[in-house]
Amino acid sequence: MIEKEERQRIIKLIKREVVPAIGCTEPMAVALCVAKATELLGKKPEHIQALLSANILKNAMGVGIPGTGMIGLPIAIALGALVGKSEYGLEVLRDSSKEAVEEGKRYIDEKRIQVSLKDGISEKLYIELTCQTGEQKATAIIAGTHTNFVYLSTQNGDDEPTVLLNQQTESKDEVQEDEMGLTLRKVYEFATTTPLEEIDFINEARRLNEQASQEALKGNYGHSLGKTLSRPLGRGIMGDSIFSHILSATSSACDARMAGAMIPVMSNSGSGNQGIAATMPVVVFAEENHNTNEELTRALTMSHLAAIYIKLSLGRLSALCGCVVASTGSSCGITYLMGGSYEQVAFSVKNMIANLAGMVCDGAKPSCALKVSSGVSTAILSAMLAIQNRHVTSAEGLIEDDVDRCIHNLTRMGSEGMNETDRLVLDIMTHKKNK
Repeated sequence: MIEKEERQRIIKLIKREVVPAIGCTEPMAVALCVAKATELLGKKPEHIQALLSANILKNAMGVGIPGTGMIGLPIAIALGALVGKSEYGLEVLRDSSKEAVEEGKRYIDEKRIQVSLKDGISEKLYIELTCQTGEQKATAIIAGTHTNFVYLSTQNGDDEPTVLLNQQTESKDEVQEDEMGLTLRKVYEFATTTPLEEIDFINEARRLNEQASQEALKGNYGHSLGKTLSRPLGRGIMGDSIFSHILSATSSACDARMAGAMIPVMSNSGSGNQGIAATMPVVVFAEENHNTNEELTRALTMSHLAAIYIKLSLGRLSALCGCVVASTGSSCGITYLMGGSYEQVAFSVKNMIANLAGMVCDGAKPSCALKVSSGVSTAILSAMLAIQNRHVTSAEGLIEDDVDRCIHNLTRMGSEGMNETDRLVLDIMTHKKNK
């Protein structure tokens, strides 16, 4: 069993990375930054300037903003200034209303908002917001993680800015987490040996994401993939099976979230889709496989912590689709629910990496439900093979005998090798002929 002090550090890490969110986390992080700058300004801003990293722009361009019926950053920024509350974190627009949306539309029409790419930065998650009314300005900067403020200041006219916060992107907590030395074995041991009462909090992810999935099936969100799979056409082709139920439940929650439904989900590592993909396959499998509540709690913990472990190495935002990471976590959880040992959980990870390495992230958008379903399909197939001790070997591609080296091969490819892909994807997205 992992020692109590180390368990507490891991629990702190999970609680920081698995949090509720409404809407896609990139535009919500921008709205959060606007809300903080507006609060510092102390009044409604007349003008707002947003300087963003390329990855933030990519993930915020095509996604629905909750409660607005609109997509993209301008309305998220406007609402962040008008009704946003920084104390809500990634639920910053919780108090949005029809009246606020109409006022936000006027803000946009009056050209009060300017959004630009921040040049000369290496940080992939960077959000700089300056709100101005008359001669007064307030600036807030988020970097590193979606809620991590690294700079706050106010300024009056040509006076020197009054700096309220100025710190490096990397926080002390993050350094400690890197020094924790997470491995897949440690993830497995933590999930399977920690006293149940210490990890029971993870069931809030089950409650929120299962509720989001059920609510989503009541509407017509995004491309309605989840609904299609649950109806006669989907069942006629896919069958009425655990497999089809997992795909439907997972993709429906993603459908709703990407379309901007005002439905909270439990995120993982700054992504609601990752939280959904790390949760719903495990929940549905456990329910239909008649696993115990304890087994489900431990499987969910394994899934979420495995995703966090991989994300710590990959980075918050990259050219590698986050569903690869989250679905790898859910494959670990499903393998455990099948009665799998640590070795078989490791086999499932190798199978996942062999199949999904290289899936490109081309921004947050309704079609993310398709990518999530691809990841979840692979998670189930990988677990099915793993439980029979079948796995991709070190003679093949990125796979090595050491599963942690496999994981770092994947994250190295995503964080280093696919940088040019990231730039090309953004260039294509911003230069479409139909723009």
